[in-house]
Amino acid sequence: MTRKILATVFMGIALVFGVLFYSKIQFPVSLEAYLQKSFYSQFGPIAICVELLNGGYNLFVKHKKSNFTLALFGFTALLDPIFNTVGLFTSNVPTHAMVVFVLCAFVALWLAFSNTFKMGRISLLGVILSFILGLAVELFFNYL
Repeated sequence: MTRKILATVFMGIALVFGVLFYSKIQFPVSLEAYLQKSFYSQFGPIAICVELLNGGYNLFVKHKKSNFTLALFGFTALLDPIFNTVGLFTSNVPTHAMVVFVLCAFVALWLAFSNTFKMGRISLLGVILSFILGLAVELFFNYL
């Protein structure tokens, strides 16, 4: 029961922030503006929401890869404020959403590494891949 409640909270947060972030996207009028970094970088926060939604869904249905998707979200959500703080880039995620994502990331990483709900331990390769993919998402939407 705790697993489904936590998964529902994750999915709810992802959906609420996803809708808010999508509503703030500025779609350009000219065709060449669609090919600029400023347009694509608006989708970074939505990508984090999609990762949280996917992790929450997998947790809800108790999918065997849910620990991997939770770790992927956790690393992405933590790398965003870290890179923002050290000045590597300026994050498009608002501060209030960043705080919520960081809190969810700590919970997600704890769930992924502790195998709390017995969904299969995440392997070392899975940890490395989830970190690299999280890093790739951050760099893609901020250095495209």
